[in-house]
Amino acid sequence: MAQEPSIMELDQIITSHQRALSRIPRSHPAYTAYIHLLATLRFNCYELSEQKEDLDKSILHYTEAIFLPPSWGFYLNVVQVFFQLVLSLFHRSEKFEQPEDAKCVVEYLRYLRGLPLDTYEVPHEVVTTSLVQALAFQVELEAGGTGDIEEMVILCQELLTCHSSADYPTHAISALVPAILCKFCQGKQVQPLDGIIKCLRDALKIFPPGFHLVLLGLAASLIIRFGTNYSNGDYDEAMTLLESVIASNPPRESASASQAIASTMATTLACLRASIYPNPQYLEEANSRLRALLSSSSLDSDLRHSFTHGMAILAEGRFNSFGLMEAFQEAHSYTSEMVNLASSSAYGTFEENIDNVEAVRAAYPMAVVEEKIQNIRKLIFKTPPRSSEHNACLQRLADWYRTKFSRTNDIADLEEVIKCRRVLLASADTSHPFGFEPAQLLGFDLYMAFECSNKMEYLDESIAVHRDVLKMQSAQPFRFKVIQQLVASLSKRIKLLGHRQDLDEIIELIPFGVNDRFAKVSDRFALSCFWASIARSARHPSVSVAYEKAMSLIQSSLVSAPTLQIQHSLLVSMRGVGDKMPLDYASYQIDMGQFTQAIETLERGRALLWSEMRGLRNSMDQLSEFNSPLAMKLAAINQDLESLTMSVTPSGTIEISNGGSQVDDGMDPFGRLVVKQQKLLEERDALVSQIQDLPRFGDFLKMPSFETIRFAASHGPVIIINHNKWRSDILILVQDSPPSLIPTTNDFYQRANKLRDRLVVARKEGLDSERYGRTLRSVLEGLYNLVGRPVIDRLCALGVPEQSRIWWCPTSVFCSLPLHAMGPIPSNDGVKRYFSDLYIPSYTPTLSALIESRKPSSQMSYQPSLLLVAHPDASLPGALGEMEVIQSLNSQVPVSTLSGKNATPAAVVEGLRHHGFAHFVCHGILETGKPFDASFKLYEDERLTLLDIVRSRLPAAEFAFLSACHTAELTDESIADEGLHLTAAVQYCGFRSVVGTMWEMADIDGRELAENFYKSMFSGNGQG
Repeated sequence: MAQEPSIMELDQIITSHQRALSRIPRSHPAYTAYIHLLATLRFNCYELSEQKEDLDKSILHYTEAIFLPPSWGFYLNVVQVFFQLVLSLFHRSEKFEQPEDAKCVVEYLRYLRGLPLDTYEVPHEVVTTSLVQALAFQVELEAGGTGDIEEMVILCQELLTCHSSADYPTHAISALVPAILCKFCQGKQVQPLDGIIKCLRDALKIFPPGFHLVLLGLAASLIIRFGTNYSNGDYDEAMTLLESVIASNPPRESASASQAIASTMATTLACLRASIYPNPQYLEEANSRLRALLSSSSLDSDLRHSFTHGMAILAEGRFNSFGLMEAFQEAHSYTSEMVNLASSSAYGTFEENIDNVEAVRAAYPMAVVEEKIQNIRKLIFKTPPRSSEHNACLQRLADWYRTKFSRTNDIADLEEVIKCRRVLLASADTSHPFGFEPAQLLGFDLYMAFECSNKMEYLDESIAVHRDVLKMQSAQPFRFKVIQQLVASLSKRIKLLGHRQDLDEIIELIPFGVNDRFAKVSDRFALSCFWASIARSARHPSVSVAYEKAMSLIQSSLVSAPTLQIQHSLLVSMRGVGDKMPLDYASYQIDMGQFTQAIETLERGRALLWSEMRGLRNSMDQLSEFNSPLAMKLAAINQDLESLTMSVTPSGTIEISNGGSQVDDGMDPFGRLVVKQQKLLEERDALVSQIQDLPRFGDFLKMPSFETIRFAASHGPVIIINHNKWRSDILILVQDSPPSLIPTTNDFYQRANKLRDRLVVARKEGLDSERYGRTLRSVLEGLYNLVGRPVIDRLCALGVPEQSRIWWCPTSVFCSLPLHAMGPIPSNDGVKRYFSDLYIPSYTPTLSALIESRKPSSQMSYQPSLLLVAHPDASLPGALGEMEVIQSLNSQVPVSTLSGKNATPAAVVEGLRHHGFAHFVCHGILETGKPFDASFKLYEDERLTLLDIVRSRLPAAEFAFLSACHTAELTDESIADEGLHLTAAVQYCGFRSVVGTMWEMADIDGRELAENFYKSMFSGNGQG
């Protein structure tokens, strides 16, 4: 094989030809041949030397050869020479980044494609492939037009359909894929996405299975389209392609690089979906992928920074969604890691990437902040305006000025931020998936400038900019935050100027936010509550619509959380707004004369957690008779959901079993819990919809209507107290009659609050204190004047005789007030009587719970027995006497006793399963802010917690007497209308009737109370 000449040898040949050329005139037949040969030799010399001078001379000679007149006796294929010139220009444009050459190459190749190339022995496929490559390079230089990608796709499709070598489409696709990604990273629209995706799908059909570039290119295109149309179909297809690359194991060394890219893309895609859709499952799947990727030691610095930042964002999202302190600490840990990465990194590209995080910028001293600003200002002048590099510098400058403003609070620094934002907005492509960001950030900064300066022009411009953002298609998944900010801005302007049109705009805007499928349900619920409040204050006709929307969202906002404890935390976080909304709506309906609807509303909006759990234990008897397989399937899902929902330990960690196997999916136990819960909920929703389509099951698991819940009054009146700031009312529900309304005085709301507050303060001083006794008497008297007197008068008017059973269904502060004991009631004989002397009162958390407690039990065909659970200790000297009273009942009902070391939590739960009656004599423990940790204190300080009780199923349960402190008391940080206490838990697990204590009880009262209670209970006189 002949050896290629060296540079020195080529120089000698070129010199020789130049001498020969100098001796002949331009008209000589060989002149053109020498010029063409010199062009070729110079190009060969360039390939060895990589010197621009050699390439420039080659291009010059090729150009001269083309323009020389034809020579007699020498044929020059001008088209071939022209193509060689084009390739030389392409080399120069690529090697030395000359945009003008790139433009010329594209134009020349387009011209060549219009010629009959076969005639000139120039392969058409080579020209077409070269044009694709040239267009790709033009995209990289940002020197082309908006149609470059579209033209490339057409050319690639042409190559894919021709019957030439597969090398040509391979080279063309290899140029197309990076160009697509480059265009996207430049912040520009990538079109036509549908055409790109079709082209790459066609490429998959002819390329070998191991050709990962096409798989990655198609996945990237689907990801870009997912960022514009948010289609889960595109997500699934892209993820399937990426997983196939990750799972592949070809022998080539390059495979590991493809797998790393695929893993990075899959993680990015999962994070993108989690940022668009508020599904907790998506958040956890992104979390797991990020955690797995960050565990890789081969991850480069730039990606490690980006994904560490993503991990911090997702951990913060987990904290905001579920209130987990572990997530808050994790977010802080990742933020600290980013700061450490920044402090240990050399200056360069990585520094530019890591400085885009506010937490990192905040770690720098002020002198460095100033230095950064000056350096970026200098860099801006070196970049072409409107280029991606120029915009990146402007973005960094805005960020650093924002950091400076956070320390100086100087409006001049914020104005610099605004200047940068305006320039960025002017060059933004709003059709790009993130093209809305410059406008959104400008709107926020303008509002901040208003807050800092009180200048109305900033507020007005902020409102105008945010209005424009709402019109941008790319902003669709993030419109909720824009609407929130716009509502805040308009509300601020209303306070300052009082313009009615701003109020109208707010009420017009809010429904878009409330119905936004890309926003968290809890956020939508909060906005709907604000809508109802502002519409009601303004007497706007949308009040009912707003309230109804809020009611539809309140339950959905809870089921997104996987456990009861977290659901309760969410309710607490909405305290003051969310927990009062059903009462607000009911008060509005009463105001409108809609009494039955108000009762339905109160039923829907109270004891949400118990209602949810009761729905998981709903009877399947009727469904089993109609469709046994469906009933069995739903019962199994309900049981799994119930077990999962209660999987909380006192420490707040998650108890979940994955079958004893370790799942290496990057998910922690809580993440797996969330994913499992979401899948079960999806299955259950689909199954319930299927059941509701069956004949006679249209109302299956739907909220009961008034016609159903009115049966709660079948054994006696139910008195509902709606305590609300808008208006408070008392409704008496009697069977076969419309609800009876007792209007209240204007100060009813405040007076009730004061009664509750006085009682709570006095109880803290102890039951034996003089102040407590005095306060209790005063509160009972105040309650009688506030509630008792009008209720007794109305019961008399309704013909309800004394000694009738009545049920209280209170709300808000009345859940903590002793309505049964209010008095004294004035009498002609001077004898002090209290409410419980006139009527036999009980309490119910909801009307549905009362109806449920009356359903006949299939387990009670035998003689019930009583289980006595006791833990007498030195602090309960009266417990032994109370135990004697209960054991003396053995002649009337069989009594079994669990006491001392035999009274373990497990033994107690098991004993409850086999006894219809239960009596507890022990300490009741209340944990502030932790209702599920409320417990009965047993032997050696073991605890039978509220959650233990709720988990149990007691088919034989009928009646329980809880002679312990705090069993029906609410903690200070709990929600009154949820009724999360031991008494409610005992009723939920199966007991039809329960006696509990609303606060601490005196030890000496236990024996006497039990003796009198059971004497009345077993007297056989039909009362009590």
